[in-house]
Parts: sequence; C-alpha cells; structure tokens
Amino acid sequence: MRHLKKGRKFSRTSDQRKALLISLSSALLLHGKIKTTKARAKEASRFLEKLLTQAKKGNLSSRRILAKYFSGEIVQKIQRDIMPNLKDRPGGYTRILHLKQRRKDGAEMAIIELLGK
Repeated sequence: MRHLKKGRKFSRTSDQRKALLISLSSALLLHGKIKTTKARAKEASRFLEKLLTQAKKGNLSSRRILAKYFSGEIVQKIQRDIMPNLKDRPGGYTRILHLKQRRKDGAEMAIIELLGK
C-alpha cells in the first residue's frame, strides 16, 4: 500500500524523474505555458510552486536554491520578470487547464500556465 507516499513515479528512477520535472519547469518559465499530460502537469506544478515560493524572498540564499535547478538565464528571468508580478499572491502561481484525451494513446492532456504574465 502507498499510504503517505507523495508524488508520481512515472516509471522512472529518481534522477530521471527529477530531470523531467526540471525540464518541464524550465520550459514553463521560458514560454509561459506548455502542453503536457495531466499527471506531469500536476507534478510540475507541485515542484514549481515550492521553488517560486522560495524565490519570493529574493535573497542570495533563494537565488542559490534556484540556481541548483535552473540556468542563470532562467533564474534572472524569475527574479526580474516573474516574481514582481507574483509578489502579492499568497500561492497558486500556476493554472492547469484540462484538455481532451490524446488520440494516439488516450492520455489525459492539460495545459499548464504561469499566472501573472
């Protein structure tokens, strides 16, 4: 039984799962919105919400935490462009819009977008 086990495994090892979440989050921060499966969107949202809450502080420590996951270009974009719009928001920085199932394999699709752009 999976009591008290959070998160989805996506049939991947932990390092592959972490790389997937970082990649999805990077694409979302660069483009503002991306289309992916519903499960991936929900996990990426959980991952990114925690990092954006950390980025809200705007100090050196939070910049270093962001730099652990993202490139310098994305960290600067978060600090300069994204966080000033989300400063007054108490949470919920992303929105997930559900789409129709993918025709090929029937996977539930979703668009995940960043609020405050």
